[in-house]
Amino acid sequence: MTTPAQAAPPLPRVSRTAMLILLAIGPEERHGYAIMREVARLTDGATKLGPGGVYTTIRRLLDDGLIEESDERPDAELDDQRRRYYRLTGLGRAVAAAEARRMQSLVQAARPWALEAR
Repeated sequence: MTTPAQAAPPLPRVSRTAMLILLAIGPEERHGYAIMREVARLTDGATKLGPGGVYTTIRRLLDDGLIEESDERPDAELDDQRRRYYRLTGLGRAVAAAEARRMQSLVQAARPWALEAR
């Protein structure tokens, strides 16, 4: 039996932009421009993040331990060496999963009245 002192601390909540970036990185490693393109794809073009927002949020996610920079690079002939690649950490995956579950419960609550065809 765990006591409150032994319970794991709650996972941090993230902003909408941070969640979109975590989802865009997903199980892969991506550089900033690829993250911007993936966010646009995931949202069917409804959200287009600019470099300022992306890199500010990436810095925050790095500081919070939700993502890390990858040391591995794709084939040098196919990539620019100046690009930095990012991947989710274990904590980042847990935070993204918790936030996705929270969103799913909101959708389930709205389904009976807000999402039904009229």
